[in-house]
Amino acid sequence: MSVHKSKVDWAERCPIRDVLERMGDRWSMLVLFLLREHRIMRFSVLKNTIGDISQRMLSQTLRRLEQDGLVRRTAHATVPPRVDYALTPLGESLMQPMQQLLNWAAANHQQVRDARSAYVPPPRHEAL
Repeated sequence: MSVHKSKVDWAERCPIRDVLERMGDRWSMLVLFLLREHRIMRFSVLKNTIGDISQRMLSQTLRRLEQDGLVRRTAHATVPPRVDYALTPLGESLMQPMQQLLNWAAANHQQVRDARSAYVPPPRHEAL
């Protein structure tokens, strides 16, 4: 018996899955919020500001955000080479509703942490 995979691309058919798949990773929202705050940032400044992101992961994150049309990459022909990143108008439009999420997180962070600390998982039932 073979395993049959669905040929439906749910991300393509469902906008929320498609967007959340990208925004739900560890770094994308942080990069977007930094670019919103600083307007234009060099790669090295972004890396130093984030701190605990590898150069490879930052490159991949920026490339995906650029591919999605949220970030604009501008390479300057200087020695040494300089690359700047900024939000596109589409990226700016995403940040408006994301600011509400950020505000909610700031206002409710302690309550969420308290709930996690108080949580007692239900007992696990062993298989018979």
